[in-house]
Amino acid sequence: MTSSLKDLIKNCKKLVFFTGAGISTNSGIPDFRGPQGIWKTSTPIYFQDFVSSKEKRVESWQRKFGNELSIDSAVPNQGHYKIAEIMNKKDSFLITQNVDNLHQDSGIADEKISELHGNATYAKCLDCHKRYDLIDLKSEFLTTNEPPLCKKCGGFIKTATISFGQAMPEREMQISQRKAIESDLFICIGTSLAVFPAADLPLLAKETGATLVILNNEPTQMDQYADLVINRDISEVFSEISI
Repeated sequence: MTSSLKDLIKNCKKLVFFTGAGISTNSGIPDFRGPQGIWKTSTPIYFQDFVSSKEKRVESWQRKFGNELSIDSAVPNQGHYKIAEIMNKKDSFLITQNVDNLHQDSGIADEKISELHGNATYAKCLDCHKRYDLIDLKSEFLTTNEPPLCKKCGGFIKTATISFGQAMPEREMQISQRKAIESDLFICIGTSLAVFPAADLPLLAKETGATLVILNNEPTQMDQYADLVINRDISEVFSEISI
């Protein structure tokens, strides 16, 4: 199966990678729906609750600065670096559901990445969209235990992630849909393909002529539509691929 994947990558013209939390588990970041997943031990804070409840905003920042997802200390693993290596050699694009910034840290330029669920390594004002560094917010929050407010407009500041109940970023979705349609090889990596509308993208690529590959530790509900399914450790598979 690995040799088949290698041949598909070598021969494709327009490659799209679509990654989920599973690619970052080897970097020490738990996934969301696996046996040890985040949502097994922690209830998500919905966007409407964040906006309407100061208590929920405080809880959200306590989780963030408690380093709940181990993002601050995480570094890219072999899977991230192999994707970056392949993308340097192919006409390619990356769509990710991850918020850990590890694809950028592995060397992939921002303009070649669409982050469907945002980014947890910085924060933004929900009203004026001013960007804030987390290190500054952390110092203030740990001193006051008050959820931060925008110094420009007074709006609520939130990590730049897309929460449950929050609208998907329209621009990112449009770019991702266009790239899926243009692709002739669409590789899903480390995603359960259970979160919509993001999980519609592999089917969109398949319906418009792309070869669909799913690489994940466990079976997904989309496996029946894939041309190639590999249920193995991601880093292990990529260690066997050279382009």
